[in-house]
Amino acid sequence: MKKVFYTILILTVAVAGLVSCSDDQTYAEQKDKERNAINAFLKRDVTIVGPSGDTVCNVGVIKVITEEQFAAQDSTTNLEENEYVLFSGSGIYMQIIREGVGERIKKGQTRQIACRFIEFNILGDSLQLRNDVSYWHTTPDIMAVTNSSGTFSGRFITDNLPGAMYQTYGEEKVLDGWLAPFPYIRIGRQKSEEGEIAKVRLIVPHTAGQSNAASNVYPCFYEILYQECRD
Repeated sequence: MKKVFYTILILTVAVAGLVSCSDDQTYAEQKDKERNAINAFLKRDVTIVGPSGDTVCNVGVIKVITEEQFAAQDSTTNLEENEYVLFSGSGIYMQIIREGVGERIKKGQTRQIACRFIEFNILGDSLQLRNDVSYWHTTPDIMAVTNSSGTFSGRFITDNLPGAMYQTYGEEKVLDGWLAPFPYIRIGRQKSEEGEIAKVRLIVPHTAGQSNAASNVYPCFYEILYQECRD
């Protein structure tokens, strides 16, 4: 049954991508369309709903801050003002909802991390993929993340039954957008009611996104929880 679901999901994503490019737009025009979609998303007070009409996530109107202001705030984003920092070099926007428990990934260290997420296609205005539901409970997306002198890289673990991202996009490399939070969050496991794991929200342009977004030039919004895997 899962194989059938994966096939349908992959075909759906592929068709959505083909439709987005059906007007034979130039790459420059596609990038302009993506930028306009992101700018509109920042101002729209978006509420993301699931297939049954349930509220998955309320994004709200976003206040963008600079990297300099982010650093001055001790690498935090003000949740009451719904702040997101814009990393100008990559075009990624990030909000840290929770810094998390445990420790940051140290230089030279590789750690395995389980992720729960939602993926919203901003250009398509649709919830595209999620693994925070019971269907994926036994197969979270697990990635091995390495800190090489402050530069982070990662790959999805594909042993046994891999998670939703690999099953959908067939890409072992972790998208750059998902790696952006690691200099600022702690990775651990929840051991008390107060000690909650890291949680972030991201707006990821196609240049830092998964393979389908990169090919079809569309941005995605993500809400992600990062948790250290058990030994």
